[in-house]
Amino acid sequence: MERYEALVIGLGAMGAATVYQLAKAGVRVAGIDRHHPPHTLGSSHGDTRITRLSVGEGAQYVPIVRNSHRIWRELEALSGEALFEQSGLLVLTSYADFDPSDANDFTLRTIGLAQTYGIAHEVLDAEQIRQRFPQFAQVADNAIGYYEPEGGFVRPERCIEVQLRLAEQHGATLYKGETVTDIRSDAHGVTVTTDQRTLQADKLVVSAGNWAGGLLGAPFDRLLSVYRQQLFWFATEPDAQLVGASPTFILTHGPDQTNYGFPALPGEGSLKVATAQYHTASTPETLDRSVSPAQEREMYEQQVQGRIAGLTAEVVKSAVCAYTVTPDHHFIIDTHPTLQHTLVVSPCSGHGFKHSAALGEAFAQWCMRGESDLDLSSFSLQRFDDQ
Repeated sequence: MERYEALVIGLGAMGAATVYQLAKAGVRVAGIDRHHPPHTLGSSHGDTRITRLSVGEGAQYVPIVRNSHRIWRELEALSGEALFEQSGLLVLTSYADFDPSDANDFTLRTIGLAQTYGIAHEVLDAEQIRQRFPQFAQVADNAIGYYEPEGGFVRPERCIEVQLRLAEQHGATLYKGETVTDIRSDAHGVTVTTDQRTLQADKLVVSAGNWAGGLLGAPFDRLLSVYRQQLFWFATEPDAQLVGASPTFILTHGPDQTNYGFPALPGEGSLKVATAQYHTASTPETLDRSVSPAQEREMYEQQVQGRIAGLTAEVVKSAVCAYTVTPDHHFIIDTHPTLQHTLVVSPCSGHGFKHSAALGEAFAQWCMRGESDLDLSSFSLQRFDDQ
């Protein structure tokens, strides 16, 4: 039976970052994943993921994403891979009944955080949006936009691959294609059993994403829900001229109506657009991973047509991923209530990838000294005590 200083279960966004940071620090670490990451069966795929410094989901995220931007650049220098593109980020709200005093509006929250934290940005009116970003020429006259030049996107599969490769170069052991069947702990450490071996460690980090609820049991099985998400790459019109002129974006076009997308990239002839849904739960085992022609038409008619210019109804590519979400849509980062020496760091609630590099560093610090430089107290399990 092999003994490690630290074990990490799940090698997606959070797990890959944690294993890398531990190995870089000289910790004897092993990572376990039921699949062969990077893969398309969890939450950390789809070519591009948004990153932005003014995180409208809450002020508690701003210090985390700042650290992540630093680490992405460090990883690029080490690997020679392009991981983070500062394409600029446009957050905008555009619909006839928009109330500019609505404190819950995502664009206004984003502007407020940027002002509070001194994040470089511009506030744009409808005419400025139309002039600078031709795909949004159809915004309403009362539209408001937030433009963050340091925002953009990261490449999730590439980020995971690079961190796992560097982790192995630093001495990490990766057990891929192995399913964890049991976790036990005592005063001396943790014991993790897979379908192929048994491992022991001083510390355990569980970043199992879609599988966390089933693996960890109470209270996680009732707090975590898995939601199927669809991603679409729509063909650009031949004369659209969007390459080099389109930012990463988040568009609110009605109450609780939001889509997001990415720049038209050279040579691809398409632009990725997606939404997030939280009304129909699933499981990793029963998730429908196909996208039907009817779903493609519905996406175009409801989210693209009349809203994003320069795109056709042709879907060049589609994909399905799954978000694992808490009742309040924030992370869980806390020690397990009954397993000793165990830190639970899932789920990401659909907006975690941009933070994963910094959180991996923080989780490595927890393994080494029992606390992290980042204040992660707002992600405690205790907030669900009454639920």
